[in-house]
Amino acid sequence: MQDAVARWIDDDPDPATRAELTGLPAAELADRFSAPLAFGTAGLRGPVRAGPNGMNVAVVTRTTAGVAAWLHDRCLGGSRIIVGRDARHGSAEFARAAAEVLAAAGFAVTLLPSALPTPVLAHACRATGAAAAVQITASHNPPADNGYKLYLDGGAQLVSPADREIEAAIARVGPARSIPRAPVEPSGAELVEQYLATVAALPRGTARDTRIALTPLHGVGGEIAVEALRRAGFTDVHVVEQQFTPDPAFPTVAFPNPEEPGATDLLLDLARSIGADVAIALDPDADRCAVGVPGPTGWRMLRGDEAGVLLGDDILSATSGDRLVATTIVSSSMLGRIAAPHGARYAETLTGFKWLVRAGQGLVFAYEEAIGLCVDPAHVRDKDGISATIAMCDLVARLKHDQRTLLDELDRLAAEHGVHVTDQVSRRFEDLDEITAAMQRLREALPTQLGGEPVTVEDLHAARGQRRTDAVILRTDHLRIVVRPSGTEPKLKCYLQAVADVVGGNLDAARARAEETLEHGRGFAREL
Repeated sequence: MQDAVARWIDDDPDPATRAELTGLPAAELADRFSAPLAFGTAGLRGPVRAGPNGMNVAVVTRTTAGVAAWLHDRCLGGSRIIVGRDARHGSAEFARAAAEVLAAAGFAVTLLPSALPTPVLAHACRATGAAAAVQITASHNPPADNGYKLYLDGGAQLVSPADREIEAAIARVGPARSIPRAPVEPSGAELVEQYLATVAALPRGTARDTRIALTPLHGVGGEIAVEALRRAGFTDVHVVEQQFTPDPAFPTVAFPNPEEPGATDLLLDLARSIGADVAIALDPDADRCAVGVPGPTGWRMLRGDEAGVLLGDDILSATSGDRLVATTIVSSSMLGRIAAPHGARYAETLTGFKWLVRAGQGLVFAYEEAIGLCVDPAHVRDKDGISATIAMCDLVARLKHDQRTLLDELDRLAAEHGVHVTDQVSRRFEDLDEITAAMQRLREALPTQLGGEPVTVEDLHAARGQRRTDAVILRTDHLRIVVRPSGTEPKLKCYLQAVADVVGGNLDAARARAEETLEHGRGFAREL
């Protein structure tokens, strides 16, 4: 290993990371040289640190050289490529390195002028017809991380086999120090303007009497979101000042993810204090949006499934023709029930927007339970927290004009389509092999009954094409359990859904039945 370390240090173009590796203890070096960061879902993600198992200038340089070679192999040399970044540690340096490698490889490169939300880049890729786009971001990962996200196919995240082919191309790249780089000046302010114009045109109604509380959680979405709201006519916007300026340390949250307990406490405090109508939390790169609402017992954050069905129904109500809506196998199936009376098609895909935006022709809306919302797939082929913010505030304003709320809408949807309650139970493992063993045990002893109802099983490991993955789906008439290993953490995840039809208009009774059914699912998940 000493030879590998010495070669890496000699080949690293960044003096800071060369110095960082010098003198590290053997155990730490073994970790950093155990394997290179894998080029997987959308690209790379890992801790900012020296060595092949971290995000650093050398890794970004070699990765970009591999991407460039792959694009050249597909006769895309000289094409336009857009490079953007968030405000995390290392993002500015990594974005410049990527842009300069691509420029030296003969591509027409636009290096966006500042730290910007990921949806701005996804929109720019599609709007300009760029062959590819690179965003330096780790989204809602911990502060120590950063990442490299690649868009292809008109602004969609890459899918297999492109990821494996690019990973092979990266493996063939020589030392980082030997890879040519050419200067690139930041540009593309007009692309930011185009994005703002697109999202500001989303509202369907004219009502604007809405007080909004908003936080970007120390990420890059604050200024763009406030400006987009202003251009859309929403000016009564109040922000969490402590979290508004981008800060890679994320000092006020334990984990910069709106879904995490405590992450939205300051937001909900602000919403209460100003008498807001809705509260919005963006994740750090602003591709996800969480929604808070006032209710009988105080403020709470909606689940991703609740926000998803609200916007899905609203979009279907305002559109016509041959339309498709999509969600994932682990999200609520309520969207399917909503789509049917609207005469729309419905699809379920594997988790991730790389699959959702490829669900089929005529896509008008897609969402996943992890607060990812795509309300304008014609312009952004990915989840977009800012356009979702505009769409949600528009819905809130129209409902307020009619003296109704988002919770009233959820009650209406439940009365029409049945109560759908969801939950997630996860087991963390120290050893990834234990997760494989747990999946094997499940497959060898599949239940025949749950909650007194017979079980049907769909094992996606045996599926073909894009539906094939390591997951098992268990269904009864009223319960669904999806068991799968996490793609990003050492966890085995169980996604639960219980459904109860509303009889005689009694929502409370239906919710009680659904919760009772859901508890059978929780019991099963805890025993895995």
